[in-house]
Amino acid sequence: MPAAGAVPVSLAEIARIAGVGRAAVSNWRRRHDSFPSRIGGTDVSPQFSLSEVEQWLRDNGKLHDVTGREFLWPRFEALGSRDASGLAVAEAARRMRSPRKRSTLAELSDEARDLAGEAARLGRIEGPRETFEFLLQRWLDTHVRQLSTTPAQLASLMVRIALGARLGQGAGGLTVFDPACGTGHLPVAAAQEYTGPGLTLVGCERDPALAALATARLGFVAEGRTGVRTEIATADALRADPFAGLRADIALCNPPFNERDWGYEELATDQRWAHGLPPRTEPELAWVQHLLTHLRPGGAAVAVLPPAVASRRAGRRIRGSLLRTGMLRAVVALPPGCAQPHSVSLQLWVLRAAPDGPASTAQNVLLLDANRLAKSGAREQGPEWGPLTDFVLSAVSQLDVPEGELPDGAVRVPLLDLLDDEVDVTPGRHISAGAPSGVELAASWTELTGALGQLTALTQHLSKLSLSAGGARTTVTVGDLVKAGALTLRAGQQPAATTASPHETDLALLTVPDLLRDGTPGTRVAPEAAGTVAEEGDVVVAGVVRAFRAWVHEGPPMALGPQLYALRVEPARLNAHFLAGCLRAPSNGRQAGTHASSSSRVDIRRLHVLQLPLEEQAGYAEVFRRLTSFRHLLRGADVLGEQLADDISDRLAAGGLTAGR
Repeated sequence: MPAAGAVPVSLAEIARIAGVGRAAVSNWRRRHDSFPSRIGGTDVSPQFSLSEVEQWLRDNGKLHDVTGREFLWPRFEALGSRDASGLAVAEAARRMRSPRKRSTLAELSDEARDLAGEAARLGRIEGPRETFEFLLQRWLDTHVRQLSTTPAQLASLMVRIALGARLGQGAGGLTVFDPACGTGHLPVAAAQEYTGPGLTLVGCERDPALAALATARLGFVAEGRTGVRTEIATADALRADPFAGLRADIALCNPPFNERDWGYEELATDQRWAHGLPPRTEPELAWVQHLLTHLRPGGAAVAVLPPAVASRRAGRRIRGSLLRTGMLRAVVALPPGCAQPHSVSLQLWVLRAAPDGPASTAQNVLLLDANRLAKSGAREQGPEWGPLTDFVLSAVSQLDVPEGELPDGAVRVPLLDLLDDEVDVTPGRHISAGAPSGVELAASWTELTGALGQLTALTQHLSKLSLSAGGARTTVTVGDLVKAGALTLRAGQQPAATTASPHETDLALLTVPDLLRDGTPGTRVAPEAAGTVAEEGDVVVAGVVRAFRAWVHEGPPMALGPQLYALRVEPARLNAHFLAGCLRAPSNGRQAGTHASSSSRVDIRRLHVLQLPLEEQAGYAEVFRRLTSFRHLLRGADVLGEQLADDISDRLAAGGLTAGR
C-alpha cells in the first residue's frame, strides 16, 4: 500500500511527465539503482511516489520543457473518484476566472479545495484556459471508459450542418441548445463555428460533475468574446426540463444510448410527444421530440443516434409522423469510428421545425451513406475527417434544392417510398453500396497501375540476384544471441483488460487472430495494462506455425498479445532488418516448430540467424527490405484488382456500358 500522503504514479504517467516512451522509463528503472522504489501496484503495473519521481527526474536531468501541470494532474487523480476529481478541476477553473466569487460546490473536500487553489495559482502563471483544458483533457482520458464524449471533428460537423439547415435566425443573435451537454463539446464547437453577432449557449446535464465542467468550459468561451451568454443547468432534461419555454435557432444533442429508464411512465401524457408517445425501448425518439419542442420556427436540430433508431419496428409510427410533417429532413450514416461506440456506424438525424407561414411542402428526404469513406482500422484511428466533412456538407447544401446535383453516396428518396409498413430511413437500404463513381474508378486504376509498375521494377531487380545454394555460412540461434547480449527477447502477454473505446493514451493490441485476419490490431489497451510493448525498430515475431512471420515494427508503440515476441537488437552488433529477414525464412519456422497440431508453436530461441559482420548484414538487410515491399505490393495489387473487377462487373450488370465501347 502507498505510504500515507504519497501520490502514486504509474510508469505510463512518469513517461508522460518526462516526455519519453514507457520503455525508456523501464530502462531507467533497470539501469539506475537510485530510481525510486515501488510503493504499490503490481509487478506488471507498479506505482511510485510522485514526489520521489519528481526529485529523481530533476536530479538526473530528465525534465525538458515540462510544465507544472504535469505534476499537478496525478494529485487530482489521487483524490479517488471520478466525481471528486472532476468537481475539483471545475473549482480550479472557477478560481482562475473569479477568485473572489464564493464556490457553490459543497461536495468538495478540504483536500480538493486546497488542490483547486493551488491549480488556480499555477493557472494564473501558465495560462488559466490552457491549464484548465489540460486538466480537463487528462480527466476525460482517465475516465474515458465511463464517459461518452463527442469528438471535436464530429461536433464541428454537426454545428455546420445545423447552421446550414436552419431557416433564418432570431433577432437577438444565435441561440444554441444542448439538452445532454456532458462537458460541453457541442456548445464549444458552436462558439468556434459561429462568428456572427450575439451568441447564447444553453445546456443541460444531469451529472453534477459534468455540468460543473461544462459551466467552467463555457465560462472561458464567454470570457474570450463579447456578446456571448452561457447557461448550464444541472437537471434531467426529459423528466424535469429547466428550459421549458426556450426556443433555439439550432439544437444539438448526443443523447445517452439505449437507456430504458428515461421516464416512460411519468411522462406518458407529456405535451412534447406531438408525434406519438415514444415506446419504452425508444428513448432516442424521446430526445428527438424534445429537441423539436425547443426549436423556433425554421430552427434546425442535429442528433447523433444509433442506427437501429432508423428501422426498429417500435418507432415506425413516430418516424412516419416526422416524415409526413417534413421535420425529418436528412439522415447521414457515418463510418465506424466517428464516436463511441466506435464499432458502430452511427447516424446523424437532421431535423427542422416547421417555419412560419404555409405548411411544409417537402416531398423527399435526403439520405447519405458515408460508410464508403471508412478506412482500414477506423475503429482505432477514426475516419478521414476532411473527405467525410466535405461529402456531408456538399450533400446537405442541396437540402432545399429539389433538382440540385448530389455527390455519390447521397440520394433524395420520395416520402411515398419511405412511408410503407417499415418506415425504414436507413441510408444503406436506399443507396447502392457497389457503385463507385467514375472518379473513384479512375483513381483505383491509377493506383493499380502504380503498384504494378513498382512490382515490375522489384521483379527485375530481384530476378537478377546472384544466389548460391547456401550452407557454407555458420548460423547462431536466437537463444545464443540473447545470452551474448546482442538482443533482448520479451514474450507478449494477455493484458488485464482491453477496450473498444480508444482514447489518446491507449495502445493498439496485436494478437495472433489479428495476424490471421488482416494484420490490423482489433482492440486497444491502456498503457498500464500492457505487458509487452513493441517500440519502433523492434523485431516482432509470431511464434505459431500457422501465422509465423517476423518484421521490424514501425510506427507508435504497440502492445503484443500471447504467442508474439519483441526482439530488441544491440545496434552495434545486429541490423534489425537483417535479423527479421533471417527469422522469417519459412524453413526457419518449420525447423523450430513443434508440429504437434494445426496450432503448433515455434520455439523462438531455436530460430537461426546467419553469423555475419555488421557491415555485411547491411547488404542482406536491403534485399530483405525489397522482398518485404514485394510481398506487400503483391498482396495490395491482388486486393485492388479483385475490387476493380467486382466494381466493373456491377456496372456492366446494371447496363453501364456506353455505346461504341
